[in-house]
Amino acid sequence: MARTAKGKTKPDASTASDSQDSERSIARPTEEEIAVRAYHIYLERGGADVNPVEDWLRAERELTEGKSRESDN
Repeated sequence: MARTAKGKTKPDASTASDSQDSERSIARPTEEEIAVRAYHIYLERGGADVNPVEDWLRAERELTEGKSRESDN
């Protein structure tokens, strides 16, 4: 914590950002969770090969958003 001119303390910006970073890391899905979701996306599409990277990124985005909502509650 940083001290102000009057001797009061206020939170450091770095402390607040560290706290936010740890919250973000908690909300991150595991690689296994992403792989399973990406495979389900592939199956939902009927097994048509489009782009596995797009499936992975979509799965990661969906799971990250879902976990963020869970941690907000």
